[in-house]
Amino acid sequence: MSQSSTKWTAADAFEWASEVYAGEGVDVAAALERLGETPLSMHCWQGDDVLGFESSDAKLTGGIQATGSYPGRARSVDELRGDLDKAISMIPGPAKVNLHTHYLDAPGPVSRDALETKHFESWADWAVERGYGLDFNTTFFSHPLSEAGSLSSADEGIRGFWIEHGKRCRRIAEYLGRRTGQRCLINHWAHDGLKETPIDTLGPRERLAASLDEIIKEALDPKLMRDSVESKLFGIGSEAYVPGSHEFYMGYALTRGIMLTLDAGHFHPTEVVSAKLTALLCFMPELLLHVSRPVRWDSDHVVLLDDETRQIMLEVVRADALGRVAIAMDYFDASINRVAAWVIGARNTRKALLAALLEPVGRLKAMEAEGDGAGALAARQEGLTMPFGVVWDRFCEVWGAPVDRKWIGEVRRYEREVLVKRQ
Repeated sequence: MSQSSTKWTAADAFEWASEVYAGEGVDVAAALERLGETPLSMHCWQGDDVLGFESSDAKLTGGIQATGSYPGRARSVDELRGDLDKAISMIPGPAKVNLHTHYLDAPGPVSRDALETKHFESWADWAVERGYGLDFNTTFFSHPLSEAGSLSSADEGIRGFWIEHGKRCRRIAEYLGRRTGQRCLINHWAHDGLKETPIDTLGPRERLAASLDEIIKEALDPKLMRDSVESKLFGIGSEAYVPGSHEFYMGYALTRGIMLTLDAGHFHPTEVVSAKLTALLCFMPELLLHVSRPVRWDSDHVVLLDDETRQIMLEVVRADALGRVAIAMDYFDASINRVAAWVIGARNTRKALLAALLEPVGRLKAMEAEGDGAGALAARQEGLTMPFGVVWDRFCEVWGAPVDRKWIGEVRRYEREVLVKRQ
């Protein structure tokens, strides 16, 4: 700061913080540039409690629950897009929007095995206009034909219905990638499972693998779309047995050359995604993260800037794997303002990534290699009180997003003028 200056400005603070980090061997400008090149995929289902727009009396099934009844849930495609626009305006950095198939835009009911690209054309138009990328998901839950399972069902007709659904979704994903000019990641998650452990645990898994093989059989442009599969430990109604376990999908992704999705809430409470990342990166070229926050179970709470979220991002950055790991959000809290929930979780995810990018990884690795464990531990702990917040404020300013808590007032204004009027 200039000697003649009498007022401490944001620019002065950033200059000071940059110097502090430079003293630790960290290039702040490079960290901000890398953060600004990393898209964050926003999950559309936070805005309407995962109900979608297939029918006015939609109900959640498949072990999924959105708890709470806070006013202002999006009831239409236009309302949901408006809410997403508002949330994204307060989240710095490049954005993608992650869709499920039951968020189609159609004048009337469309069977899920009859979905076409035209049902998502308006989503593509909207995304292109705003510069958003789009990701996509097959939707095997909340449907009359999913009550007793989907891709692992013993009923050939039910499996056939969902296989056709999956095939059509992949073509839609390719279309979305072509329209936006950004690769569309399509995630496959099936809720199938049982309350009690069956005698035959192999059969459902063999059927699941065969169904997925049929779905991904068609060769589509990998520059426009990429398949990923997602495991889950258990769900409501499937507490004892889930055919699509982590081990199943890890093997499936490795042998089929597709991506694996790691959801922070889909594991045993003593397991953490951060401990799995580099083990999988030894064998998989790419991974997809679903950043969430489980509370005793996969309850999809709003993401905090907590230890695990920070550790996930540290593992990605320390492995120099940002180009190999895609980051998406996955939670749905209906107990608070839904736009605020989006903003809180996404800003925390980006903050965790920035904190990781500001760690002096090279210096810490050198200490470790030299056997200076105490020095490395001390440096990591002292780094927690570095002026990270000042750098975050600069990133927000560069992207035109509100700094600090200023965004909360904008959410409250939007609630008064838009959300509370929805009945």
